[in-house]
Amino acid sequence: MVFEEETQRSNRDESLEKRFGKILKIRRICLQTIRPVIPRSDCRNRPMNEADAGRKAEKPEPPRTGGDGIAEGKGSVRQTITARTGDIGDEATGLMEKVVRREKLLEAHRRVVRNDGAPGVDGMTVDNLWGYCREHWSRHREELLGGTYHSWPVRKVDIPKPGGTGVRMPGIPTVQNRLIQQALLQVLHPIFAAIFSDASFGFRPGRSTHDGVRRAQANMTEGRRWVVDMDLEKFFDRLNHDVLMARAVRRVKDKRVLGLILRYLQAWMMEDGLVSPRTQGTPQGAPPSPVLRNILLDDLDKELERRGHRFVRYADDCNIYVKSKAAGDRVLASLERFPGKVPRLSVDRDISAVNRPRRRKFLGYRVTWHHDPKLKVAPESVNRFEDKLRETFRQVRGRSLSTVVKELGPVIRGWVACFRPAPVKEFYEEPIE
Repeated sequence: MVFEEETQRSNRDESLEKRFGKILKIRRICLQTIRPVIPRSDCRNRPMNEADAGRKAEKPEPPRTGGDGIAEGKGSVRQTITARTGDIGDEATGLMEKVVRREKLLEAHRRVVRNDGAPGVDGMTVDNLWGYCREHWSRHREELLGGTYHSWPVRKVDIPKPGGTGVRMPGIPTVQNRLIQQALLQVLHPIFAAIFSDASFGFRPGRSTHDGVRRAQANMTEGRRWVVDMDLEKFFDRLNHDVLMARAVRRVKDKRVLGLILRYLQAWMMEDGLVSPRTQGTPQGAPPSPVLRNILLDDLDKELERRGHRFVRYADDCNIYVKSKAAGDRVLASLERFPGKVPRLSVDRDISAVNRPRRRKFLGYRVTWHHDPKLKVAPESVNRFEDKLRETFRQVRGRSLSTVVKELGPVIRGWVACFRPAPVKEFYEEPIE
């Protein structure tokens, strides 16, 4: 009896091995793919020994896939694999080598100089960045490749929010940190752009506020004349680092890049000469912050797409367009529960509401009451622009006209470019509601 049980168990094991042998081979390939790669310099200098040659000869070929995402094998062996075969590839390992490439750094330097900005805690300006890099970049490069680079603290500043609803607390990194962050941003964007929602327009290359408001206008033209204006409460201040890193590791397998992202998130904040640690939130002044926020909110986009909603999201501002107020109330009530799945994120009930689109402001715009709504500048945006002009006019005394015109020129041109899709002139001819 015992012999018969052992024989049956042995036959069953052989059957399982034949049946799932292909699956185990695919799993082995994936594990070999996500392991840290050896730097190219080491690969060129290290000869291949007999053990390496044997392992290379025994390595199975990757499974061939058909158009339906099913792996094809001999006999009846078929293994369902992910539809996105590129999820484990260049983005898995070796990212830091891309970050420190010369072309990436030159482009990052050009962007940092173009954006200018205030100096960080060390007082270095963008004018001194090139000379600093020529002297110290070789050391920073070795630290980045070795995973030992540590960022400087960020300088905390307070900027009042429009309407007096509070203050923003952006952190200003040092210019050398901005250089590395810009290079890191160029590498991260292509990896995550493929998975972001088509309705997400905030801080993405090739997309702008103009594209976002035009998409919102198209949703209203299709008959969705009610909007769920949803805003997340203190999103930048309550962003959970662990949750964000758990989502980043889905696409990024290079531990050095993941460690660099985490160190930027946890960089100490300096205010009045005193530094304090940060365990949550993200500084609003760092270049990678926008893409990191989009990574965290991508789950919200996927949930809205799964429900079949028409929406437009720009950073933490999200407008969902429905056909009735009752539908809007149901959507808002359900979404108030969804952000709770992401720790420390909640819907701001004081700002979020269900209303007609013409009575809500989105990205500085409002719409008219027509069946085919037209874009117009929101009164709040006009008031802020006029306040800025008044402040400049008060300082005219004692200065030449050419100096004032030179100062006002960029302000006026920037405002006109920002609201170009709206008939700005017609706005002043209409009464403000």
